[in-house]
Amino acid sequence: MKRVDINSDIGESFGSWVIGDGVDDALMSVISSANIATGFHAGDPNIMRKTIEQAKINNVAIGAHPGFRDLQGFGRRHLSIPAGELINDIIYQLGALREFASLSGLPLQHIKPHGALYMHLARDEVAAQQFVETLHQLDSKLCLYCMENTAVWRSAQQLGQPVVTEFYADRAYDDQGVIVFTRNTGYLKVQDIVDKVLLACLEGKVKTVTGNIISINFDSICIHSDTPGALEIISAVKTALIHHGVEITSPSAAK
Repeated sequence: MKRVDINSDIGESFGSWVIGDGVDDALMSVISSANIATGFHAGDPNIMRKTIEQAKINNVAIGAHPGFRDLQGFGRRHLSIPAGELINDIIYQLGALREFASLSGLPLQHIKPHGALYMHLARDEVAAQQFVETLHQLDSKLCLYCMENTAVWRSAQQLGQPVVTEFYADRAYDDQGVIVFTRNTGYLKVQDIVDKVLLACLEGKVKTVTGNIISINFDSICIHSDTPGALEIISAVKTALIHHGVEITSPSAAK
């Protein structure tokens, strides 16, 4: 791998409630793409605008990070919502961030669903199809961040919606190459994450929870900002990749 994107979920505080280590501004200096919370699972108008301004200062590409309407559960609880209503919620959140981005003169590079919504669209063929069809109608060039070989990925392939496939550095994988969903990762060893990323980037492989080694393809590395020690982890990963000759750049900058 000659180049790779590093993305993180940013702007996920709400009012006076601070999520993660409270280091969003510092994280902007080490990532290449930011997934900005759009108010339903986290974030608010003031935080959205401030986060976009920080992205502009640091030359970080931005994307909308819509989630289930679940502030209390941080969008990591699955909600049973009809597909049509769910798509409307996503459009609402996408529109909110796009307007704030316009004020700062920044284009949206991508959209990436959050948490339980991300996993729902990875599995639910009907919801995934409606989501991608709507996205394609709104903006056929907006990149969709997702995992390879999921329902939403297949729908995007069928319609020609551009995708950015992800590798989750701070999540475990099962033998099918799907992340093991969790609400709390706890503290992770920095060197373990660095080794995991180097194996994925340099050899295209990942070790699963059962100890098997499987192949993995991706364009972007995701490390969540609410993972304890996220800034240290991302900084170490970036340093290691650059040391091994891998350029860190957003998909839009790489074009």
